[in-house]
Amino acid sequence: MGDPGKERESSLPDGYLYRFGPFALDSRKRTLSRADSPVSLTPKAFDVLLFLAQNPNRLVTKEELLQAVWGGTFVEEGNLTQYIYYLRKALGDNSEDARLIVTIARKGYQFTGDVTVTEAADIVRKPAVQVPATGNSRVDAQPSLKYPIEEEIPKAAAHWWKPGVVGASAVLLVVVCFASWRHFGGMTPPRSQRIMLAVLPFENLTGDPSKEYLADGLTEETISQLGRLNPDQLGVIARTSVMGYKHKDERLDQIGRDLSVRYVLENSLRESGNHIRLTTQLIQVKDQTHLWSQDYDYPVKDFLTVEDDLSKAVAHEIRVRLTSKQQAELAQSHPVNPEAFDAYLQGYSFFQRSTNKDADMAAKYYERATQLDPSYALAWVGLSRTRNRQANIGQIPAEEGHRLARDAVERALSLNPNLAEAHAQMGRIKRLVDFDWAGADASIQRAVELEPGNPENVRLASFSAAMLGRFDEGLQLARRAVDLDPLNSHSWEQLGETQFFMGQLDEAAADSKKALELNPDIVSAHTSLSQIYVMQGRPQDALREIERVGDDPMRTFLYAITYQALGQKKESDAALGEYIAKYHASDAYQIAEVYAFRNQSDEAFEWLDRAYAQRDPGLIATKVAPLLKNLHGDPRYAAFLKKLNLPI
Repeated sequence: MGDPGKERESSLPDGYLYRFGPFALDSRKRTLSRADSPVSLTPKAFDVLLFLAQNPNRLVTKEELLQAVWGGTFVEEGNLTQYIYYLRKALGDNSEDARLIVTIARKGYQFTGDVTVTEAADIVRKPAVQVPATGNSRVDAQPSLKYPIEEEIPKAAAHWWKPGVVGASAVLLVVVCFASWRHFGGMTPPRSQRIMLAVLPFENLTGDPSKEYLADGLTEETISQLGRLNPDQLGVIARTSVMGYKHKDERLDQIGRDLSVRYVLENSLRESGNHIRLTTQLIQVKDQTHLWSQDYDYPVKDFLTVEDDLSKAVAHEIRVRLTSKQQAELAQSHPVNPEAFDAYLQGYSFFQRSTNKDADMAAKYYERATQLDPSYALAWVGLSRTRNRQANIGQIPAEEGHRLARDAVERALSLNPNLAEAHAQMGRIKRLVDFDWAGADASIQRAVELEPGNPENVRLASFSAAMLGRFDEGLQLARRAVDLDPLNSHSWEQLGETQFFMGQLDEAAADSKKALELNPDIVSAHTSLSQIYVMQGRPQDALREIERVGDDPMRTFLYAITYQALGQKKESDAALGEYIAKYHASDAYQIAEVYAFRNQSDEAFEWLDRAYAQRDPGLIATKVAPLLKNLHGDPRYAAFLKKLNLPI
């Protein structure tokens, strides 16, 4: 079956009256009235409203609307958005709950009115203001419309992606980010609150599905660029939370509520002949007001020559809103190697997928990026992270993988000592490979100083602070990570885990459940919740939760402590025996936790020593782990903390 809205539209000739609420739209006389009083509209605004009224309660895409109203001519998307804003004003469409024209993020609009249709000739009405179908109406030249709306440009023929386009994207990305900041720079958030912004995923309108990695990469880069501008004033929602809207037709007001943001930046990527075009639009969520839009369109052949000029122009425009240090950094030239940038984005795309095969592909692309541009510090960080992952999953020998990871991140830091991602990666290596907890903490803190709006770094810092016993700091950072990445289950799980270590069990349970609402398969949240129930004296609830843990070793570990809490020593012994038999070579720290919980101190310290010999990463929690509390009064405990270089 076809779309009933489209079928209805095609079968309706001129001469029909469309009624919705107190409004009547006469397609023959081209008038709009409200309770028999005239409402003034421009010709194109009338056409837009008519098409929406003919297609109620379905998604009308921007492309469909532009084609219906402007036909085969090219009109900027920003102009359409301005018309929607103008129509909302004319309709008095200010109530969020009763809005007639609803924005569907990145896609288009939905007309929510209950529309009835009658033949206009049979209706007797009071005179209304008549709007000509064409002509030079003075009202049509709205001063609030930034662009010449009626300007018509022939559509360019589609072409295949040209070499070097990605480089142009990188240049234009800087302009998009800082032009956006020109708008935000003049805003003062209420009291101490920050302005919160969501950058929705770039929509790939190139016609080439293989360019999805480019759209996703530009989304990440835009978030990073804007997040670095002034984190105290502007908070930017993280990639994980916004990417969930990539293939959804979600109302903009609902996105605003989900993410607790005041503003949304919509973006799209197109080809036009031998040009690349980025379109960006800034929208206020509260009333879906279009605040600013711009198209950035440059010939591919010029992108390297215009880069410096663009950077200087942007610096000039925003210099009063940035510190002198930020101005100096912006004024520096950052040449773009388009092929290296493309390889980096490909590597990033594969790295995010987190499978063994994808890790291998990510390594190949990151390696290619560093070969094409040996000065590309961010690509060296990506290569370091991938080498670490390959070592951890056994794709390459652990010692070799860790060496390659260290070499790559050291190269990145030598190229750019102020690259937050490089400091964060060095922190991971110091923590997991070197057992240098203090050095890892310092590196991660430096990453957060350089890029406080990056939730991944903030989560790392929260974990580090909590493991070292700085609970208040860890909790504050965990909450900041949730603010920046509210739909990321790992942000909520980290918050719940921190509260668990602090003994705030009710809060820990609530936030662990929130993590599971967002992702029912997150093993760490099920694990935390099971332990929380044990500590709350609810072992029967823990048993039910353990059944949801999709990891055999972790499930066996949890049974050992839960049966102990139930007083079922025989079952606890069996679970512990199975765990030791199967996992003694890799999970000595967890075995020590079970013995400590069972109040068997000698065995617990024996397995802690084995964990130290195995370089078990779980040892970082030795100071704060609730399951080890029975050991705190034993002199061997303080001696072991000293051996680990953990604070006593």
